[in-house]
Amino acid sequence: MPSAQLKIGWTTLASSAEAQALARDLVSRGLAVCCQVDGPVQSIYHWQGKIESAPEFRLTIKFLSDRQSRMEAVLLAQHPYDTPEWVVVEATAVSEKYLSWAQSVPHS
Repeated sequence: MPSAQLKIGWTTLASSAEAQALARDLVSRGLAVCCQVDGPVQSIYHWQGKIESAPEFRLTIKFLSDRQSRMEAVLLAQHPYDTPEWVVVEATAVSEKYLSWAQSVPHS
């Protein structure tokens, strides 16, 4: 059976505190191997027929493919937005040492 591969997901939250709390929960559960909070960033988007603009904090989540469904369930259940951004890409090139470390992170 092939080893789990690294994926990277993004979401945004209204405050740094919310982003950090979600990040800590995902890492403490062993669902994410690493999270990073950036921001604020300025988001401009369509919402309910209008163009909106809001400062947000980007949460980048690195996780293994075999943990994706459980991680997404927790993230979406805890996310305060009605329609949270959730975008995932596969990491096509990952250093051997980093991937080995990610695969060694315990999970529940």
